[in-house]
Amino acid sequence: MSGETPNTLILGIGNLLWADEGFGVRAVEHLHRHWQFPDHVRLMDGGTQGIYLVQDIREADLLVVFDAVDYGLPPATMKVVEGDEVPSFLGAKKVSLHQTGFQEVLAMAEMMGDPPAELLLVGVQPEELEDFGGSLRESVKAQMEPAIAVALDWLAARGIHATRRATPLSPEQGIGSLEMLIERYEEERPAPEEAPRHGDARVLADGWAGPASPDDHEAEIQAILGGPNLKVAL
Repeated sequence: MSGETPNTLILGIGNLLWADEGFGVRAVEHLHRHWQFPDHVRLMDGGTQGIYLVQDIREADLLVVFDAVDYGLPPATMKVVEGDEVPSFLGAKKVSLHQTGFQEVLAMAEMMGDPPAELLLVGVQPEELEDFGGSLRESVKAQMEPAIAVALDWLAARGIHATRRATPLSPEQGIGSLEMLIERYEEERPAPEEAPRHGDARVLADGWAGPASPDDHEAEIQAILGGPNLKVAL
């Protein structure tokens, strides 16, 4: 550990496009907008970068991770895991491929001799994932403040104290891209009739088990979507 000022990384991982799968990223965005940290603490939107996060992990003495984790618990249940147990919880039942990638990152940091000295996972059980382009469900969103409080207490016990901002940062001052700001993301989402949210029912209709043969694939898709005049790029 780097003396009395350990390099600290607070990381949110997940996919914002899959409803509650974006919990980790949204939690870190919210934390950044409402709390200020010492210079040796870094807040980061890790998204679904997976293995590309390895250098950031290697540089961290203390690591806090926010994520949506399928613990097999009731929706919106928060569970906190520390230390060596974190990789096994991320891999017990993967919500998406980003968790496989993050397991590999932790393993690689360990193999390279630079794992974080201490690791905290603050996970929340998702309520809904099958909502493409959706945002957090209210029950999961309501867990952001409690999850942040857990992380702040854990850091404070290690001498790292955050200060609540007198005025929260504006959305434009956040750590995410302007296009994915939660306010804009939720307000500008197309209506369900304009943009299917659970896949296209014409393709996913009951009774269609796929083309009779590989050669029939394009013809079958054309028939499902409306006739021979529709060209499908495969």
